[in-house]
Amino acid sequence: MSTSLPPAGYSRRSHDIAPFHVMSLLARAQALEQAGHDVIHLEIGEPDFTTADPIVRAGQAALAAGHTRYTAARGLPALRAAIAGFYRQRYNVDLDPERVLVTPGGSGALLLASSLLVDPDRHWLLADPGYPCNRHFLRLVEGAAQLVPVGPQTAYQLTPELVETHWNAASVGALVASPANPTGTVLDAGQLAGLSQALKARAGHLVVDEIYHGLTYGMDAPSVLQVDDDAFVLNSFSKYFGMTGWRLGWLVAPPKAVPELEKLAQNLYISASSIAQHAALACFEPETMVIFEQRRHAFQARRDYLLPALRELGFRIEVEPQGAFYLYCDVSAFTDDAQAFCAHFLETEHVAFTPGLDFGHYRANQHVRLAYTQEIPRLQEAVTRIRRGLERWVR
Repeated sequence: MSTSLPPAGYSRRSHDIAPFHVMSLLARAQALEQAGHDVIHLEIGEPDFTTADPIVRAGQAALAAGHTRYTAARGLPALRAAIAGFYRQRYNVDLDPERVLVTPGGSGALLLASSLLVDPDRHWLLADPGYPCNRHFLRLVEGAAQLVPVGPQTAYQLTPELVETHWNAASVGALVASPANPTGTVLDAGQLAGLSQALKARAGHLVVDEIYHGLTYGMDAPSVLQVDDDAFVLNSFSKYFGMTGWRLGWLVAPPKAVPELEKLAQNLYISASSIAQHAALACFEPETMVIFEQRRHAFQARRDYLLPALRELGFRIEVEPQGAFYLYCDVSAFTDDAQAFCAHFLETEHVAFTPGLDFGHYRANQHVRLAYTQEIPRLQEAVTRIRRGLERWVR
């Protein structure tokens, strides 16, 4: 937590929440584009595919039919039922739709979970590196993140042993992500079960970010609900389903938690977008699923190109990512200042990628994240430019 004082009249919590370093980098990239430069964007965690046509048509039909009013705070019953059906079809989990709350993006699900489970001065254990908003939401509710340094030895994931080592009197739970951002690593069913047992032994809550489920390569990511019916699950329509701008997600919670979460939802945001919810019903249609699977195969082809290409250039990627669309690269062979390293490639080669500082503290200055959210010809051009940029880089 920051020890400096916030600007007069503003809250300490606002001061303590750090900005995304990548956003200033994105602003500079956009300025270069406006000046006429061709920038290759590998910095932002957003699929380059637009929303699939069946979803767009469903959204247009919802508008035409006048579905523009509030829904229930927990979401459309039909959409909650469709999400439950998705768990039965994909994970063989018999999920009661009453346990599903539809939220404004995955961020809305995280806001509900952190508001419910974290009191002031209590904390969750989180892997470092990890998605920065996770720790920032905890600060927003006057809780905290206990960042646990992780590396290739544990595939950048928490383990039961790490829970045991870092748990203390202020701990109330742990948040893990599978597949993870920024590393793309996946927890298997045995690992999820081990974490569940470690948390239950300490009367702690297990919260699992499954936002990148569906975007896995050569394997399927298990849901924590297959091994722990009491876990809280965060998910989103943004990544696999390609609905980033629609701002829609969901939270699966134990039955006893639903009334409290519904109360919070009523007060925090009333309901998720009604139009987005009607559009999302089309996500679960067979024709739409075919599109999602085609896109998943495209992401895998991109990973399979970019991973060895970067390794050949000297970027160390010690754990092959099994999901999401990121490569988390150790660049200590070139620099101990990832921010300057990223700025160099943006300014000289017009390739944008993200410094590790956005994802935590542990060896952050020796890491960068690249998102393979561009078509392979653009990735090939990026590699050519990175190779040239490395020749110009002076450590």
